Amino acid sequence: MRWWHLGGIAVLERQVFTLDPWSAELFWSELAQGDSRNYLIAMSAGSIVGYAGLALQGDESYIQTIGVVPAMRGRHVGCRLMIAQLREARRRGARSCGLEVRTDNRPARALYARLGFVDLGVRRGYYQPSGGDAYVMRARPIDTVGYGSMLDQTEAAIDRDARAAS
Repeated sequence: MRWWHLGGIAVLERQVFTLDPWSAELFWSELAQGDSRNYLIAMSAGSIVGYAGLALQGDESYIQTIGVVPAMRGRHVGCRLMIAQLREARRRGARSCGLEVRTDNRPARALYARLGFVDLGVRRGYYQPSGGDAYVMRARPIDTVGYGSMLDQTEAAIDRDARAAS
């Protein structure tokens, strides 16, 4: 993701997260963090259809945000973005990856569980201004050969599904 994507991302953010969208200023602030952040976009037919942000500090990483436009949900866009971010975290030496997810977001929770994330607890009133609760989830150790193999297998399964659908 680059600064010239931010106008479109801010519009998409309101479609993806109707209750608690990030502001364009927050995305600007994230990009200004430099090498401690990694932001990706997913494109389809020349349009941004998804995005994901990763923060890195020492041997820890953190999914800052991930969003997929409603029309593209269920097409593995989010999974591909997560796998790409987890691979980047591994490449940069992270041993764990954390995130928060709304307690009512079952599809996202299922994706994260598929990628080895487990619940650590609940943060009451985490999302603002709605006051929605969040599960705190973490995957570790992500730096092992076994975890890398699991990411490869998950991506291969997505590729097989895509070939079968076409």
